Formats: sequence, C-alpha cells, structure tokens
Amino acid sequence: MGRERKFTDEELFNATKSMIIHDGYDAFTFSRLAAVLNVSRGSIYKYYENKDELISEFLMYEMNRFLREFNTLDKTGDFQSQFELLIDFIFEHNNIHQVLEIIHQIPSNTTKRVEDNKSKLSEYHVDMYAQFQGFIELGRKENEIKSHIPTSVMLGMIFQTIAIPNHFGIPQDEWIASIKEILSHGMFSRD
Repeated sequence: MGRERKFTDEELFNATKSMIIHDGYDAFTFSRLAAVLNVSRGSIYKYYENKDELISEFLMYEMNRFLREFNTLDKTGDFQSQFELLIDFIFEHNNIHQVLEIIHQIPSNTTKRVEDNKSKLSEYHVDMYAQFQGFIELGRKENEIKSHIPTSVMLGMIFQTIAIPNHFGIPQDEWIASIKEILSHGMFSRD
C-alpha cells in the first residue's frame, strides 16, 4: 500500500503559480516548492520527473480551468453584452496570459509527458483564439467594431490593455470601467 500524498493538486498548482508569477521560470525549483508546501523534494519527484513536467501539468490545469469557466459564459447576447462579460472574465483571470507565456520557456527535448502537454496546450490556445475570433466576428456583423482592423490586433489590444499594471491604485471597478471605455470608445473626446 502506497503512502498517502501530502498535498493536493490544487495546493501544488497554486504554489507553482504563485512562485512562477513572482519569481519566474528560471528561479522555480523543487527545493523551493517543497519548502512552500512543507514537504520533501522526494514527495514531488514521486509524481514529476522534473520541473518541466510539473510546470507543463500546471499549465494544462490552468488552461483547462480557464476554458471550462470561459465556456460557461452566456454567449447568446448581443456584442455589447458579450463584450462586458468577456472583459470582466478576462480581468478575473488577468494573469492567464502571463502564466501561458511560460510554455515558451520550457526547453524542447524534454520528456514525452512535457511534449504531449505542450502539444495539447497549443491545441487549447487555438481553440481559445477561435472563440475570441468568433466574438470579434459578432462585433463586425453587428457593425459595432471596425471591419478593417485585423482580428489579431483587436485581441492583442484587449489582452495587453488588461495586462497594464494599476500603479496608481485606482479602485478596481473604476479601473475596469475605464479600460472598457477606452476599448469601446477610444480615449479621444468627440465633441
């Protein structure tokens, strides 16, 4: 009979996320993670051959969670109502872009498990992009957004604008409303 695991996947992945966001991929080690979880390194190695396996599994967990929650959004309304929902959703998951960028830091020629995860993450990314592209197409169909601006520019603006740090401590509701206004109507007054 095997020994009982001393941490849950959620505890492991939350600690991994926190360390990666704050310290980056290069500073992430099993030693530091074990200290955070108050377990031995061996208890992590029991499930993951190396940090790339763990990080790729964490990325799969994050992307699955993001897509599962994204798929529950009500996408039946008009473009404006979907825009409001989408921006609010992205702000709730404002570090997903930062987290997913880590996949590019994982070296090639690692384990089969890592390569399989990287391949699946690419598929998830394509699926997510297609769903967001559908959102942009709805805006074009309803003549709510300009048709000559490439979809990739619009999606890039949405995700990059949301990633802007709030250095001045503007209240979150006001910050989000201001971002929505700039994305919807620009920053120029039209008197």
